[in-house]
Amino acid sequence: MQTVPTQKRPEYRNIGIAQIVRYRLPLAGLVSILHRASGAVMFVLLPFVLWLFDTSLRSSEGFAQIAHFLAWWPDKILVLGLFWAIAHHLFAGIRHLLMDVFQTVSKEQGRMLAVTTLVVSLAATAAFAAHLFLGA
Repeated sequence: MQTVPTQKRPEYRNIGIAQIVRYRLPLAGLVSILHRASGAVMFVLLPFVLWLFDTSLRSSEGFAQIAHFLAWWPDKILVLGLFWAIAHHLFAGIRHLLMDVFQTVSKEQGRMLAVTTLVVSLAATAAFAAHLFLGA
């Protein structure tokens, strides 16, 4: 019986935690990981947001308490982080929807969508930061 010559198949291994700093992730992969991270941030901060919303709607004193609470700069940083998570998750979700609708997305189109997602979410966060720290 004749044997068929076979080539050695490439091995794909998971990278270890020590190799993560040397691994060069494409921009689309980074945006995808940030999409998951922003979803996790929103999930973790959900009790905080519900407490803020509930307290502010209970009474005028509760609203004043929340306004006083959010006047402190570390709390503003927390709200800014939450806003970034919401903005990035929204725009990355739109990016994923566009890629699902137009199923033939090339590598360059994926990179441009990733760049657009980052730029728009960071610009929205910067505008919100300007309003939060400089505005009324």
